[in-house]
Amino acid sequence: MSAIETSLSQEGIKLRLTEIFYSLQGEADTVGCPTVFIRLTGCPLRCQYCDTAYAFTGGQWYSLAQIMAQVADYHCTYVTVTGGEPLAQKNCLSLLTALCEANYRVSLETSGALPLRDVDSRVVKVMDIKTPGSGESHKNLFENLDALTHQDLVKFVICDAADFSWAQMCMEKHDLIQRCQVLFSPSYTQLPPTTLAQWILDARLKVRFQIQLHKVLWGDTPGR
Repeated sequence: MSAIETSLSQEGIKLRLTEIFYSLQGEADTVGCPTVFIRLTGCPLRCQYCDTAYAFTGGQWYSLAQIMAQVADYHCTYVTVTGGEPLAQKNCLSLLTALCEANYRVSLETSGALPLRDVDSRVVKVMDIKTPGSGESHKNLFENLDALTHQDLVKFVICDAADFSWAQMCMEKHDLIQRCQVLFSPSYTQLPPTTLAQWILDARLKVRFQIQLHKVLWGDTPGR
């Protein structure tokens, strides 16, 4: 396909975006790396600790070509597609593939409540498994685990001791350590990071502890 044909094709694909911004990656295996974030609008979940409720509604329509042009302006090699829940928009799949074809390193932040089977295999999937403390654990789509590879990551946001115990059982039941990287993160303002860190050490879990670097740096400021 020629460059002109590609551009015309991208113009016909549209997505509703809340924001595109440039910041430091706050989580996962590229924490601290300068990253372009594409935040899609809309989410079918309502986790009680959600810090991006402003992305549930509103936003503006962008063509795929417009998104690609704006991403290119940052001259950055890392791109994260997030939300909301980005997979709630069917054209998210086209966006992910277009970014991969443009030779970006691409990650997808997803709730795990929608199918991952059609996500481009080059995309690093960062999938939440919702704990009971989130209020949305009944929406976990465990079939998604079959779509994960060793490049991907599963994240548990831990709200309390009950969540920690539940996450351990979930890890064992689904043999997560053998599938991909596993992240444990304290729910912001609900669980002291040092408490979760000590629980992980005491249990000798083979997981990666993480805090949200962007929260440490900028608090709840949108677009950071």
